[in-house]
Amino acid sequence: MSLRCLLKRRLLTCQHYRHYTTEFRPRLDYARIANHASSVQENMLSRKHCPVDAHHIKSLYERRLAVYNTLTDLRATRNQLSKQAKRASANKDTNVIEAAKRVKQDIKQNEAQLAELEEELLALALQVPNDTHRDVPSDTPRVLKVVGKPREEDKLQDHVTIAQRLELIDFEQAAIASGSSFYYLQGYGAFLEAALIQYAMHKAAERGYLAVMTPDIVRNGILEGCGFQPRSDESSQIYRVRGGEDHEQLCLAGTAEIPLAGKFAGRLVDEATLPQRLVGFGHAFRAEAGGRGTETKGLYRVHQFSKVELFAVTTPDQSEAMIDEFKELQEEMYTELGLCFRILDMPPDELGASAYRKYDMEAWMPGRRKWGEISSTSNCTDYQSRRLNIRYRPTHHNGKNTLFCHTVNGTAIAVPRIIIAILETFQKSDGSVEIPSVLRPWLPGQPKSLE
Repeated sequence: MSLRCLLKRRLLTCQHYRHYTTEFRPRLDYARIANHASSVQENMLSRKHCPVDAHHIKSLYERRLAVYNTLTDLRATRNQLSKQAKRASANKDTNVIEAAKRVKQDIKQNEAQLAELEEELLALALQVPNDTHRDVPSDTPRVLKVVGKPREEDKLQDHVTIAQRLELIDFEQAAIASGSSFYYLQGYGAFLEAALIQYAMHKAAERGYLAVMTPDIVRNGILEGCGFQPRSDESSQIYRVRGGEDHEQLCLAGTAEIPLAGKFAGRLVDEATLPQRLVGFGHAFRAEAGGRGTETKGLYRVHQFSKVELFAVTTPDQSEAMIDEFKELQEEMYTELGLCFRILDMPPDELGASAYRKYDMEAWMPGRRKWGEISSTSNCTDYQSRRLNIRYRPTHHNGKNTLFCHTVNGTAIAVPRIIIAILETFQKSDGSVEIPSVLRPWLPGQPKSLE
């Protein structure tokens, strides 16, 4: 894609921000990018995604600074001439009056040039990903821990075979009603989803997390402020919808992280209230492309699913401890569910645009005979808060200074993949499936197994 086309696309993004999110228009740190252009470019290369040239952003920033300084000088000159013009008018001195007119015209031209440079600078800088933590592995995921032992016996069935035999899922009618990659959960399949949601919400609430039921539709500015911008060589996973009298562009949320971040957009909070921890339930919508192969069979890759999300707003000093807290909570839940899983520290090219560091958790899925991702947790530092204007007022401040918060997110339960892991891990030779004890209180009759 040419730079002109790329710029045009990003300028449209900026117009979205102007249209309805003026209270949290992005406040990016252009000076940091300009002063560290080489390291910013190296960071994009390490992520194997270079949508823009950091040195070009540096050049734009320097041009913008020069125009801004010129404009400041012109405005000072205008103020001086305004005072002189009153006397010149009385004395019929046309030189001062003409000079004032020329300065006024110069100011208008520089203001237009500054606005154009600022839009171009914003459009390009929005595409720069977050920095990368110094301790992430350089090229391949680092296995930090393996919990449990994988089941690898012969003749283990996959979750589709098990679920259809137990009448837990209906793919056929869902394809007729909604299309491929949709599904009905039915009977104990439906209750199993409800149990997983209740379990995850309660686990987080016991630790003091605020429970939130999130909206599934979000504005474009919130989505892009969170860093959900598909790469140019990827099909967008975003479902776009139009709503309202002004036909505003809206999106179906791909994760509850987006509306949870939106809950803080444009807000200024006191440092004493941080960190703020939330556990949110929402539906995730993914317009993923591709045919139905082994990788996407059954529930593994679907267009809509239920998801419990962890989200926190912190100070910069709190975010590293918060991602460790999320990782610890996730590990505790998957251990209590009895799953075999591993924790991975992800390399730069596996980090989304917003992530400074990311841990993935993969469960062993015996029917698939491979590991499958069930969760992740990311420290986004100030990447999202700068785009959504989420700030805090330091406890010791002079009344003027505010700072940008950090945001941290993590998946507590992505329902379909946890169901896959449960059905395949706890299948028994008689065809039944044992239910993890922590889920039984939320199932009718509290059965020990499904058969």
